[in-house]
Amino acid sequence: MHAVILAGGKGTRLRPYTSRLPKPLVPIGDEFSILEIVLSQLSQRGFDTVTLAIGHLGHLIRSFVGDGSRWNMHITYASEDTPRGTIGPVLGILDQLPEHFLVMNGDILTDLDYADVLAHHTRGEAPLTVATCTREVRIDFGVLTTTSNRVVHFVEKPTVDYRVSMGVYGLSRTTLETYPSHMPFGFDDLVLDLLARGFQPAEYPFDGYWLDIGRPDDYDRANAEFDSIKGTLLKGA
Repeated sequence: MHAVILAGGKGTRLRPYTSRLPKPLVPIGDEFSILEIVLSQLSQRGFDTVTLAIGHLGHLIRSFVGDGSRWNMHITYASEDTPRGTIGPVLGILDQLPEHFLVMNGDILTDLDYADVLAHHTRGEAPLTVATCTREVRIDFGVLTTTSNRVVHFVEKPTVDYRVSMGVYGLSRTTLETYPSHMPFGFDDLVLDLLARGFQPAEYPFDGYWLDIGRPDDYDRANAEFDSIKGTLLKGA
């Protein structure tokens, strides 16, 4: 099984942590970086090859990870000089990928079964499979419903549940081979184009642990919780 890890972003939301370190190498707890955790999880789930798409401070990632032998995997690199979006780096290496593969952000902390996401995609007929989970969003204002300039309903600071993308996708070469490889292309561009052409992505619903470490609040939470969740994230750790 093959995974493409997107690790080329500048991590501007996590500054100053990312001023000298690429976001995937930012530490979680006292022992591991985010990328170490992700690579260990992929290896434990049976992934044997990985492509790391690198950009900002990519030489540090390459130096730290090496050829992947530490995780019993073969790791190669795809470098980008300018940001190309979520899917853009994948388009540039499409001829090097198997028919079905996993694409994921390099800054997420989750106990999601990556192998099952890919298996779910491979078994199905959808052009894209998106791992999703529920995210609660608190509205910090009183919300009014009005009709004809009259207030007919009021809720004080409601919490709204949304089903959001976790940044983990099952993809196929045939889905992407019609797109040009030299232009920036994001996950949003892909989904909107597929929907416009009548192709509906599949959902892989997940209700376990997930944090997007690109958010400062979630990074602080990850460090605070890591000792208690380490055994769940890293079997045998």
